[in-house]
Amino acid sequence: MTAAGIARLAGVGRAAVSNWRRRHADFPKPVGGTETSPAFALRDIEQWLRDQGKLAEVPLRERVWQQLVGHPAGAAAALRQAGAVLLLVRDRPSAWRQLRAATDDAELTGVLPAMLDSVLVARLGSEHPVGGLTREALAPSAALVRATGDLAAVDGADRAYAFLLGRHLDANPRQYTLTPPGPAALMAELAALAGPLGTVLDPACGAGALLTAAQERAAKDTAEPADAPVTLHGQEADPDLAALSALRLALDVPGTQVRVRAADTLRADGFPQLAADAVLVHPPFNERNWGHDELAYDPRWEYGFPARTESELAWVQHALARLREGGTAVLLMPPAVASRRSGRRIRADLLRRGALRAVIALPAGAAPPNGVPLHLWVLRKPGGGAPPTPQLLVVDTADLATGQTAGRDKPDWQTVHTTAVDAWQAFDRDGDIEEVPGVRRSLAAIDLLDDDVDLAPARHLPPPAAAGGPAELARVRDRLTATLARTTELTPRPKAGDTLPDLTGSARWPLTTVGELARSGALVLRSGGAGTAPAEGAPAVLTDHDVIAGGAPSGTLPEASASGPAEEPVLVRAGDVVVPVLGGGAIARVVDDATAGAALGRNLTLLRPDPAAVDPWFLAGFLRGTANNRQASSYASTATRLDVRRLQLPRLPLAEQRRYGRRFSDLATFEEALRQASRLGEQLVRGLYDGLTDGSVGPD
Repeated sequence: MTAAGIARLAGVGRAAVSNWRRRHADFPKPVGGTETSPAFALRDIEQWLRDQGKLAEVPLRERVWQQLVGHPAGAAAALRQAGAVLLLVRDRPSAWRQLRAATDDAELTGVLPAMLDSVLVARLGSEHPVGGLTREALAPSAALVRATGDLAAVDGADRAYAFLLGRHLDANPRQYTLTPPGPAALMAELAALAGPLGTVLDPACGAGALLTAAQERAAKDTAEPADAPVTLHGQEADPDLAALSALRLALDVPGTQVRVRAADTLRADGFPQLAADAVLVHPPFNERNWGHDELAYDPRWEYGFPARTESELAWVQHALARLREGGTAVLLMPPAVASRRSGRRIRADLLRRGALRAVIALPAGAAPPNGVPLHLWVLRKPGGGAPPTPQLLVVDTADLATGQTAGRDKPDWQTVHTTAVDAWQAFDRDGDIEEVPGVRRSLAAIDLLDDDVDLAPARHLPPPAAAGGPAELARVRDRLTATLARTTELTPRPKAGDTLPDLTGSARWPLTTVGELARSGALVLRSGGAGTAPAEGAPAVLTDHDVIAGGAPSGTLPEASASGPAEEPVLVRAGDVVVPVLGGGAIARVVDDATAGAALGRNLTLLRPDPAAVDPWFLAGFLRGTANNRQASSYASTATRLDVRRLQLPRLPLAEQRRYGRRFSDLATFEEALRQASRLGEQLVRGLYDGLTDGSVGPD
């Protein structure tokens, strides 16, 4: 196990583990790994932690995980073994109980291969991809097998495997490209609107997210999930991932027929005779070595032979080839496929023959790569009595995001899902749709058949009407006029008779620091960024961008990982002071009632003053001093970081603090009025430019 695993066992940070290694001569020595990332024996670490009083008992989940990652065959091979054992426990519980009673490890691993093969064939077919379950491979796995069975008895076989697989995928983020739950559910919903999902194929199934979403969508139409009449077919080039995906699908819902193959789909199609109701696929992007040279005469290229640089169009045609007539395919695509010149002839033929029905632009951050706004292509195989439609639906949801969390835009998936589904359902039913500027439109295919055949939705959607037309622009102008008048009233001015301490010469305030106030209990310091979304009622996240811009909380909490329990976020209260720690600016914000209850985001520090000792507005005002921030900032790296504990403020009686606090509060009100005036001014200017250029506003 690594230092991260030790920290997880003991419930501490990795820095604590490093300190233990330096301070304790009896700390176990590494047994593997590298100099920068050493590995330790679980048994030695467990005993040392107990001797030090830092561990009462290793949780069963953690024990199974550490046995899995420390397996001599590697984590992926061990996870295949664990998943097969869990399938045996779930499908044949009495046989497992008899086997578990065997106390001899050699007897256990000797009998197990035949039993595992029997249950895998019964569940996944004779060509299942879960190999490597021989007596020799299982010989070092007796402890893992027993612990896995015990974990199934506690958590259930499906939840146990979900935990182990989720932890494995989380630990290897660069090795796997995963489809997030939001896009997967949307793709399954779009396919299901065309008819029952009886047979579903994912020819690049990865970890099985799309097939799982299809099963869940089909289960909504039945009284019992196990009765969902769906057959799942998957294929994956990575043998390990194919095996893990097959086990995941087999364990998710009993009774569902699952068939998964481990092979390169384009070169070695595992289901050449399949006529599926739906094909869902998140294909690999920008593949040059997809088989261009050896597949020139493949019958799947009904709409044209894809160029070497157009691997995604090869996947489109493979999906169409594996559909029944009238079946629906939904593919997650990079946006360049909609406009690259090398693919225009295939795009044109897809349009002419009515195979391509919709292109839906998703927000950035929907799926990896997270900085790119991906597209969904919805296709329908011509035939089946349904004449090809001369129309193409384009939908743009790319602007439906709620702010920033973890450094990237987080789409509002409920809005994205509803917008896309409503548009596709109406279009598929009627063959046309009412236009919504900037969001959706139905296009005649013949109008797209130019030299470019550019299918990017944004190119074909008219912008929304300019700020609601002249009447709305007049209202914006009135609001701007009122706000500018208010800023004049709020402009600070010295008041006659103000008596302030003489700060010249030697008459200086006695100073204290935030760190000293925290140690004395006058305030509490908390750092943001921790926490995951609970099952229901997740709070919005106050981000550093929100604090700097003076906006409402706009972030969202990440979903709880399958590899561990949900974490409690830090929630802000009215009267808290929030300070960004990056960027070098002098910013501090007092939380009001409207913001209270939000979760504290990354790169923010919360100061919660005791109202009997420190006035929050006094605290925030002095923290914003430019000189104060300069002396508390670190320039050791390219990014300036603020050490909040070093920020200073004067030691003043509470009554004097409140005098300053009232003035700082007035300044904050003035600052917000300036922001509002700036926003309204920008809205008015942009609305006038748009209105004059699109004809909704006249020059007079």
